[in-house]
Amino acid sequence: MAFSRRVFLHTVAAGSAVAVAGMPLTALAATQVKYGGSAWLGHYPAYLAMTEGFLKEAGIEQDWQSFGTSSSRMSAVMSGGVDIACTGIVSALALMARGAKQFSVIAIPENFGRVEGLMVRGGVKSIQELKGKKVGVTFASSAHLLVLDLIAKAGLKPDEVTVLNVPAPELPAAMQAGQIDAAAAWTPQFDAIRKQPGVMVLADDTQFSLYQSNKVTPGPDVLVVRRAFAEKNPEAVKAYLSAYFRATALLRDKPEQAAGPLSKLTNLSTEDQLAAVKGADWYSQAQQAELLKGPYIEGLQKLAELLVSHKQIDKAPTVKEWIDTSFV
Repeated sequence: MAFSRRVFLHTVAAGSAVAVAGMPLTALAATQVKYGGSAWLGHYPAYLAMTEGFLKEAGIEQDWQSFGTSSSRMSAVMSGGVDIACTGIVSALALMARGAKQFSVIAIPENFGRVEGLMVRGGVKSIQELKGKKVGVTFASSAHLLVLDLIAKAGLKPDEVTVLNVPAPELPAAMQAGQIDAAAAWTPQFDAIRKQPGVMVLADDTQFSLYQSNKVTPGPDVLVVRRAFAEKNPEAVKAYLSAYFRATALLRDKPEQAAGPLSKLTNLSTEDQLAAVKGADWYSQAQQAELLKGPYIEGLQKLAELLVSHKQIDKAPTVKEWIDTSFV
């Protein structure tokens, strides 16, 4: 059938009216979300939601921005350069302690307790045997708090172990060169170090003092949103989380399928990438309400108080004031 110009315009207009009435987000202009990420596993859901098209289907265009540390990522959230980010809670708690109200915690992505830990060589078989040894760790990180906690629980004084500030990417080389006797790190550095000859994992996050009582690791990941962005785009945040938790379901239920795309982000081998995915417990959207209101948040409060005792922050904020359950 030959279409006249009038028939063509009428058809397009009718199609547009149906699309608007049905409100499929993909038919309308996508909302751009500036996301702060890295190769750390806490960012896997956001990356997969983007690469697998889940965000696009939800009407979200994600602008992926990479940061080397949680602190730099949170600085970008504070300045407005990032809208949504996954971050280690330690950096978020430090800002909370200063009264920063620019962000809210909206989800808990996973529990990564088995892919972060303290590794040793040279026959060291207990924390007490670290006395007089050099331990490399990135300061103000979850691994740093794990080291401080383990040393304290073992009855060692802080000055009996030399704890050195080593950037995470440099830890494998420092360990291999013998510049340090032990290293505390998270994946992918965790995987690289534990594969070195003579290295053993002395403790992981499941040995952390708050893990048994509240299932809280030294620096659990949290998903945060910039409050100004959320107030302006509440439906977009809900749509984002819907796509985000489609990705966590993929990670949990089909790890082999998820591992392939993630290797482009992490540069890990297929074997190591699959191990990293399986090494975390991926939370669902249905679990969020309980996590954000129950014992888990009590654990984060205790974690803040523990950070104060280890002189990592000056005071413990009231963590629940930063929790927003309205989007899940």
